[in-house]
Amino acid sequence: MNEQQLKQQIRNENEAAEYNSKAQSTSLQEVSVYSAIGLRLAHDLTQIIPGQFKGRLFKKGHLITEEDIPKLLDIGKEHIYVMELGEHDLHEDEAARRMAQALMDDQLVLSEPHEGKVSVKSSVVGIAKIAKEIVDEVNRIGEIALATIRNNQAVMVNGQLAATRAIPLVVNKQKVELVEQIAKQYRAAHGAAPISVVALPQRQIGLLTTGSEVYNGRIKDKFGPAVKAKLEALGSIVAEQRFAPDDRDIIVREIRELVACGYDMIAVTGGMSVDPDDRTPGAIAASGAEIVSYGTPMLPGSMLLVGYIEGVPIVGLPGCVMHDPYTSFDVLLPRLLLGERIDKEDIVALGYGGLLGC
Repeated sequence: MNEQQLKQQIRNENEAAEYNSKAQSTSLQEVSVYSAIGLRLAHDLTQIIPGQFKGRLFKKGHLITEEDIPKLLDIGKEHIYVMELGEHDLHEDEAARRMAQALMDDQLVLSEPHEGKVSVKSSVVGIAKIAKEIVDEVNRIGEIALATIRNNQAVMVNGQLAATRAIPLVVNKQKVELVEQIAKQYRAAHGAAPISVVALPQRQIGLLTTGSEVYNGRIKDKFGPAVKAKLEALGSIVAEQRFAPDDRDIIVREIRELVACGYDMIAVTGGMSVDPDDRTPGAIAASGAEIVSYGTPMLPGSMLLVGYIEGVPIVGLPGCVMHDPYTSFDVLLPRLLLGERIDKEDIVALGYGGLLGC
């Protein structure tokens, strides 16, 4: 049976009522808790105490004892399921685990299955690479679910990229096998897993802080510490920070000197608005940079400038980068550190979903 035939067979099933009815009649035996002593649970049982606790009370496979009965009654369980899997059945935990393993790359790690869910986490600081078309294809199958973060999003060590879940307690094995087949074909075509993470290299950044008020010592620089913190969180460093007044010629000179130092990226802070004293955008252009975009369809961070000077990325950072935890700069920074070229279409695409923090 080829992939298309397998998909059609699965989609022609009565996804909810017919299969669940079959699963319960052939795979699960309902038993009163009073008759359950000495039997093992077929699935995890969750306890919820509002405002205090939500988590697993009993794990799948737990051997029921007489002392457990009051606890089961307290969570509203007068009956439990004893499970006998059929030839074409998978338990929810096994289904979630197999899907996650098929979809992930070797720099990702799995959590233990819990209530039919497996989390996929990063072992490195990196940038997520998520094949959205595969996520959609998996979620069309039915009775299984795949949720991910956005493509090109930064992830920290132990940061979650995805989660797989089986919806019913028992899943048709063919559905999981279809996920495995989809993932295998994607790997063969692209040389990578549908859900992967690329470790970010350490980059050396040259930082130029503009503004006569900072240059003359009237106010304390807050831009430098904010930019340093963002870069260090992703494994890179500010190798040098310089200061310049609101003077176009001086800003141009400082940019050119930072480029000559061979840094991997140049960041210029401040002076990005349309006020008469804000010279930064014009100075970046005058330094010889190719401006990809001055302005992004994203808030906060709409006044961000992205360009390249002698092949080195240069960014003009608006004031929001100092005080907002997540801006257009944070969205583009992982790709810039990875060395991916940002073009105009990348900027245009930021508008959809570009109201950050909303």
